[in-house]
Amino acid sequence: MSKARLVITAVVVEGRSQSAVARACGVSQSWVSRLVARYRAQGQAAFEPRSRRPKTSPNAVSSATVELIVRLRKELAEQGLDAGPATICWHLRHHHGVRVSPATVSRYLAKRGMVVPAPHKRPRSSYIRFAADLPNECWQSDFTHYRLTRADGSPGGDAEILTWLDDHSRYALSVTAHRPVTGPAVLAAFRQAVVLHGIPASTLTDNGMVFTTRLSGGKGRNGLETELRKLGVAQKNSRPNHPTTCGKVERFQQTMKKWLRAQPTQPATGTELQALLNAFVDTYNHHRPHRSLPHRSTPHTAYTARPKATPDDDHDTEPHHRLRSDRIDTTGSVTIRHHGRLHHIGIGRTHARTPVHLLVHDRRIRVINAATGELLRELTLDPTKDYQPTGRPPGPKPKRPRTQ
Repeated sequence: MSKARLVITAVVVEGRSQSAVARACGVSQSWVSRLVARYRAQGQAAFEPRSRRPKTSPNAVSSATVELIVRLRKELAEQGLDAGPATICWHLRHHHGVRVSPATVSRYLAKRGMVVPAPHKRPRSSYIRFAADLPNECWQSDFTHYRLTRADGSPGGDAEILTWLDDHSRYALSVTAHRPVTGPAVLAAFRQAVVLHGIPASTLTDNGMVFTTRLSGGKGRNGLETELRKLGVAQKNSRPNHPTTCGKVERFQQTMKKWLRAQPTQPATGTELQALLNAFVDTYNHHRPHRSLPHRSTPHTAYTARPKATPDDDHDTEPHHRLRSDRIDTTGSVTIRHHGRLHHIGIGRTHARTPVHLLVHDRRIRVINAATGELLRELTLDPTKDYQPTGRPPGPKPKRPRTQ
C-alpha cells in the first residue's frame, strides 16, 4: 500500500488525528491535510500520479521559433544541404538573431516526427580524427561518378567529378566535371588549383592510376607524380581498401551529390553539370557552415584565417613557425612564452573572452579571431618587456564631435 493510501485510511477510516498520523508516518502535517482535502474533493482520483510541470514556462521557446526551426529544416533538406540541429542553430543565430541549443532543436524536430532514428550507426567517438594544422599543408583528391539525365527525363551518360580539397579547412579548391577523368585531366586541374591557391606541402589520394602508378608494377611515373616531385610536394597515398584515410574528400562528395540530386533541373551535358558544380562550390565554401570546423565557420573563413603552408625541402627539420589556440582573458590580453619567459600581449578589453589563434614566426606574432578570421593584432615581440602594449592611449575612445 502506498503512503498516500496509508495516510487516507488512518485519517478517514480509522479516525486518527492528522498530527498523530503525520508523526507516525514521518511526514508533515500540512501534507497530510492537503492529501485528505484532495481525497474528499476528488475521491479515488486523488491517488493518481500528478504532473509536476510548472504552470508557466517563461523561458520556453516561442511557437514562432518552433515554426522557424521546422521551416529551416524543410528548406535546407529540399536544397540538398545539411539540415542537422547544429546547422539550424547556425542559421538561426546568423540570419534570424535567435539563439537556441542544438538539443532544443533536436527535441522539437523529434516531436514533429522529422527525425529518423538510426541506432545502428557507428558512433563518432570510435573514429580516429586528424586534420592538417595549416591551409595547403595537405590537399586531398578523389573523383566520383554522376549520372546525367536526358531531355526526356531518362538516364543519360555517365560523368565523373574530380575534386581537390584542402585538408585543414575543407575548402573546395577545384571541382570539375569530366567524361571521363584521365591522368592529363588530373594534372591540369592540379595546376589550375596551384595557380589560384599556391603550391601545397603535400597531397593525399587513393591508389587510382590517374594519381599514382606505384601499384601498377611499372617503374615509370605519371604526369601528376612528375609534377609533384618537380615542385617538391610530398605525395601520400592511402592503403588499399582503406577509404576512411581520404575521408574528408569522400564525405565532401556525398554532400555534393546529395545537393546535385536535389536540384529541380538535372544536367544533361557536362557543361550543365559544371555550371551546377560551380554554384555548389560557391555555396559550400562561402555560405554553408561546416560542422567539423571550429565555431561552425565556413571553409573560406578557415582557409583564409591562417598562413598557408609551403613545400619543405628538408622534412626532418622542425617547422620554423608555431601555432597555438588561446582565449583573450578578461583584461584583454593573451600570454605567450618566448625563450622561457612569459610575455603578455595587449589586444583590448573589447575582445575579452574571444577565442583566438596565435601564429608565431620567431618574434613576429599575429593574433587572429578564431571564429571570424579577423586579424586582431600583428606585432614584433619586444623580449625586454613583459607586457606588449597596444600603443593606444588608456581609457575609452574619445567621442567624435558632431558635425552641424
